[in-house]
Amino acid sequence: MANQSGILKRFWKFMLSIGPGFFLVGYTIGTGSVVAMASAGSRYGLSMLWALALSCIFSFIMLEAYGRYAVVTGEGALYGYKKHFKFLGRPVAIITLIGLIMVEIMALIGIMGIISDLIHEWSIILFDGSGWNHLWIAVGIIIFMNILLTLGEYSFFEKILIIFVSIMGISFILTMFIVLPEPSEMAKGLIPTIPKEVNAPMVIAALVGTTLTAPTFVVRSVLMKEKKWALGQLKDQRKDAIVASVLMFVVSGSIMACAAGTLYVMNKPVEEVITMVTLLEPLLGRFALSIFIMGILGAALSSILPIVMLAPLLIGDYKNKPVNYKGPLFRILTVTGLLFGLIVPILGARPVFAMLLSQLFQIFVLPVVVVAIIYLLNRKDIMGEYKAGLWLNIGLWLTLIFSLIISYQSVLGMKVSLGSLF
Repeated sequence: MANQSGILKRFWKFMLSIGPGFFLVGYTIGTGSVVAMASAGSRYGLSMLWALALSCIFSFIMLEAYGRYAVVTGEGALYGYKKHFKFLGRPVAIITLIGLIMVEIMALIGIMGIISDLIHEWSIILFDGSGWNHLWIAVGIIIFMNILLTLGEYSFFEKILIIFVSIMGISFILTMFIVLPEPSEMAKGLIPTIPKEVNAPMVIAALVGTTLTAPTFVVRSVLMKEKKWALGQLKDQRKDAIVASVLMFVVSGSIMACAAGTLYVMNKPVEEVITMVTLLEPLLGRFALSIFIMGILGAALSSILPIVMLAPLLIGDYKNKPVNYKGPLFRILTVTGLLFGLIVPILGARPVFAMLLSQLFQIFVLPVVVVAIIYLLNRKDIMGEYKAGLWLNIGLWLTLIFSLIISYQSVLGMKVSLGSLF
């Protein structure tokens, strides 16, 4: 018994040592990721697994870059922009700050709308009847998240996110094993191919756009400061970045595999989570479907918490001041962020539109964030012996090229998507 207790303690200690990674996985894999992976899997099977793998590799490069900058300099990204970009510093930092906050407000509006729809549908499946009211579902989630936000400091939020991400990961992986595709199909999916269909590049752009996200990398540097990691933790931050990237691939790949093993076989492409749940019910049954829905709920909750914390974290970074988690600014900003989540349930708007606006802001911010870190990591007066070497520079420039290609495809996709909404 004592031996089991010791193993559990060591396991929990390891989990806490990669807490920033879990924070970022929870932040990155939300309902937008679920929609993108489900859409790709239901339309094209596992043929786009390579795009997910590539975006996770580029995500690792960016996590390593921003993590290295933070532990070497002790500065967050926005403060670094303001301090080191000369006369462009303040405008670049402010534009990035506003852009990232707009991305997350739109994402939060969409997430809350989608999760309200999902819980409403789940209540019908479990209890029959007309289902729970969308608005009261959203209010309940907001109250729950607000209680969590009043309880602790960064270390507490990190532990909560470890729990949410674990629920999400275990649920999606279990569901994948229920409908496990052939291993040969998984192997084929890692070979780069683009289906000969007009929408295929846009689906790839959506898939990558929900994984390779600008806010994730800027927040990375802030989390290093919150953990008080310095040069002594350089290897720890790299391990953390590796774990985060691998988890992103495994969890997102599980969602894609689940859709590929069911909806793709049935020739039932989906664009929304609620449609996927409705189609999967007769195939998986209530129990297996409930496991899948638990994963989506874990994805939503693990995204909402970091999203509403983003504004105070970024403002603290811009000012180069620690975040006061009990202070009035933190409380005002987080409560305001949560209240944005009521827009879709109150107005009855389509949550997909808010998610599209979120992607639109993301398109323009990502290349800026990549260029900025290339500049900072190659300044020897800033990084000293830890400036970017050949391989990291190659990785960063490839990431920039990749981000520009994805941004171009996203603009094309956005035109089509917005045209279908109006």
